[in-house]
Amino acid sequence: MLRPKMILIDLDGTLVDSVPDLAYCVDEMMVRLGRPPRGAAAVRNWVGNGVERLVRRALTGELDGEPPDADYALAYPLFLELYSENTSGRSMLYPGVREGLDYLRDAGYPLGCVTNKAAQFTLPLLKDLGVLDDFGIVVSGDTLPEKKPHPLPLLHTARHFGVDPAESLMIGDSVSDVKAARAAGFSIICTSYGYNHGQDIREAHPDGVIDSLAELKGLVAGAA
Repeated sequence: MLRPKMILIDLDGTLVDSVPDLAYCVDEMMVRLGRPPRGAAAVRNWVGNGVERLVRRALTGELDGEPPDADYALAYPLFLELYSENTSGRSMLYPGVREGLDYLRDAGYPLGCVTNKAAQFTLPLLKDLGVLDDFGIVVSGDTLPEKKPHPLPLLHTARHFGVDPAESLMIGDSVSDVKAARAAGFSIICTSYGYNHGQDIREAHPDGVIDSLAELKGLVAGAA
């Protein structure tokens, strides 16, 4: 049984399936630019590194593609406009999330949400899906000078709660979460269902893999 003193949880691909909204915005952006839509399957493999990277991937059709600056300059503000109006209407909590959060809350764990999504989208999404109040701190992709896989967001949150990183747990879904946790000295559990660019998260060697946050009841110690 794990007995951390603080638990951080990623947003997209861990708490929330946000692809339906993101894919809608990507496709609408592409159509308005006079290009063919990309489709949800492609977008599912592209999310996880922030909106800027998603727009670049959509424009090029490649994970590491770099579009012409002029194309990006047109597309990025268009996507921001679309996503600001379509942040949570199609997105949903994954099965087991509510049960998992309730268990951790009842067990008395300080909880933080750490995501690479910008705050202007993170906070409305958490609020609209009814989980904002579960977290004592929310660190978004533009809260600090660095974002995951850099360890700064995790270390910042550990300092906020006054907890040693060695006694902290990260729950995420991607290699970015694993890298951030390892660099920060956190333990790391990953979900099997999230966004990891089509790769099995087990290949990143997290400390554990779960199919639902409800499984935390069997991994993380409850209240004494």
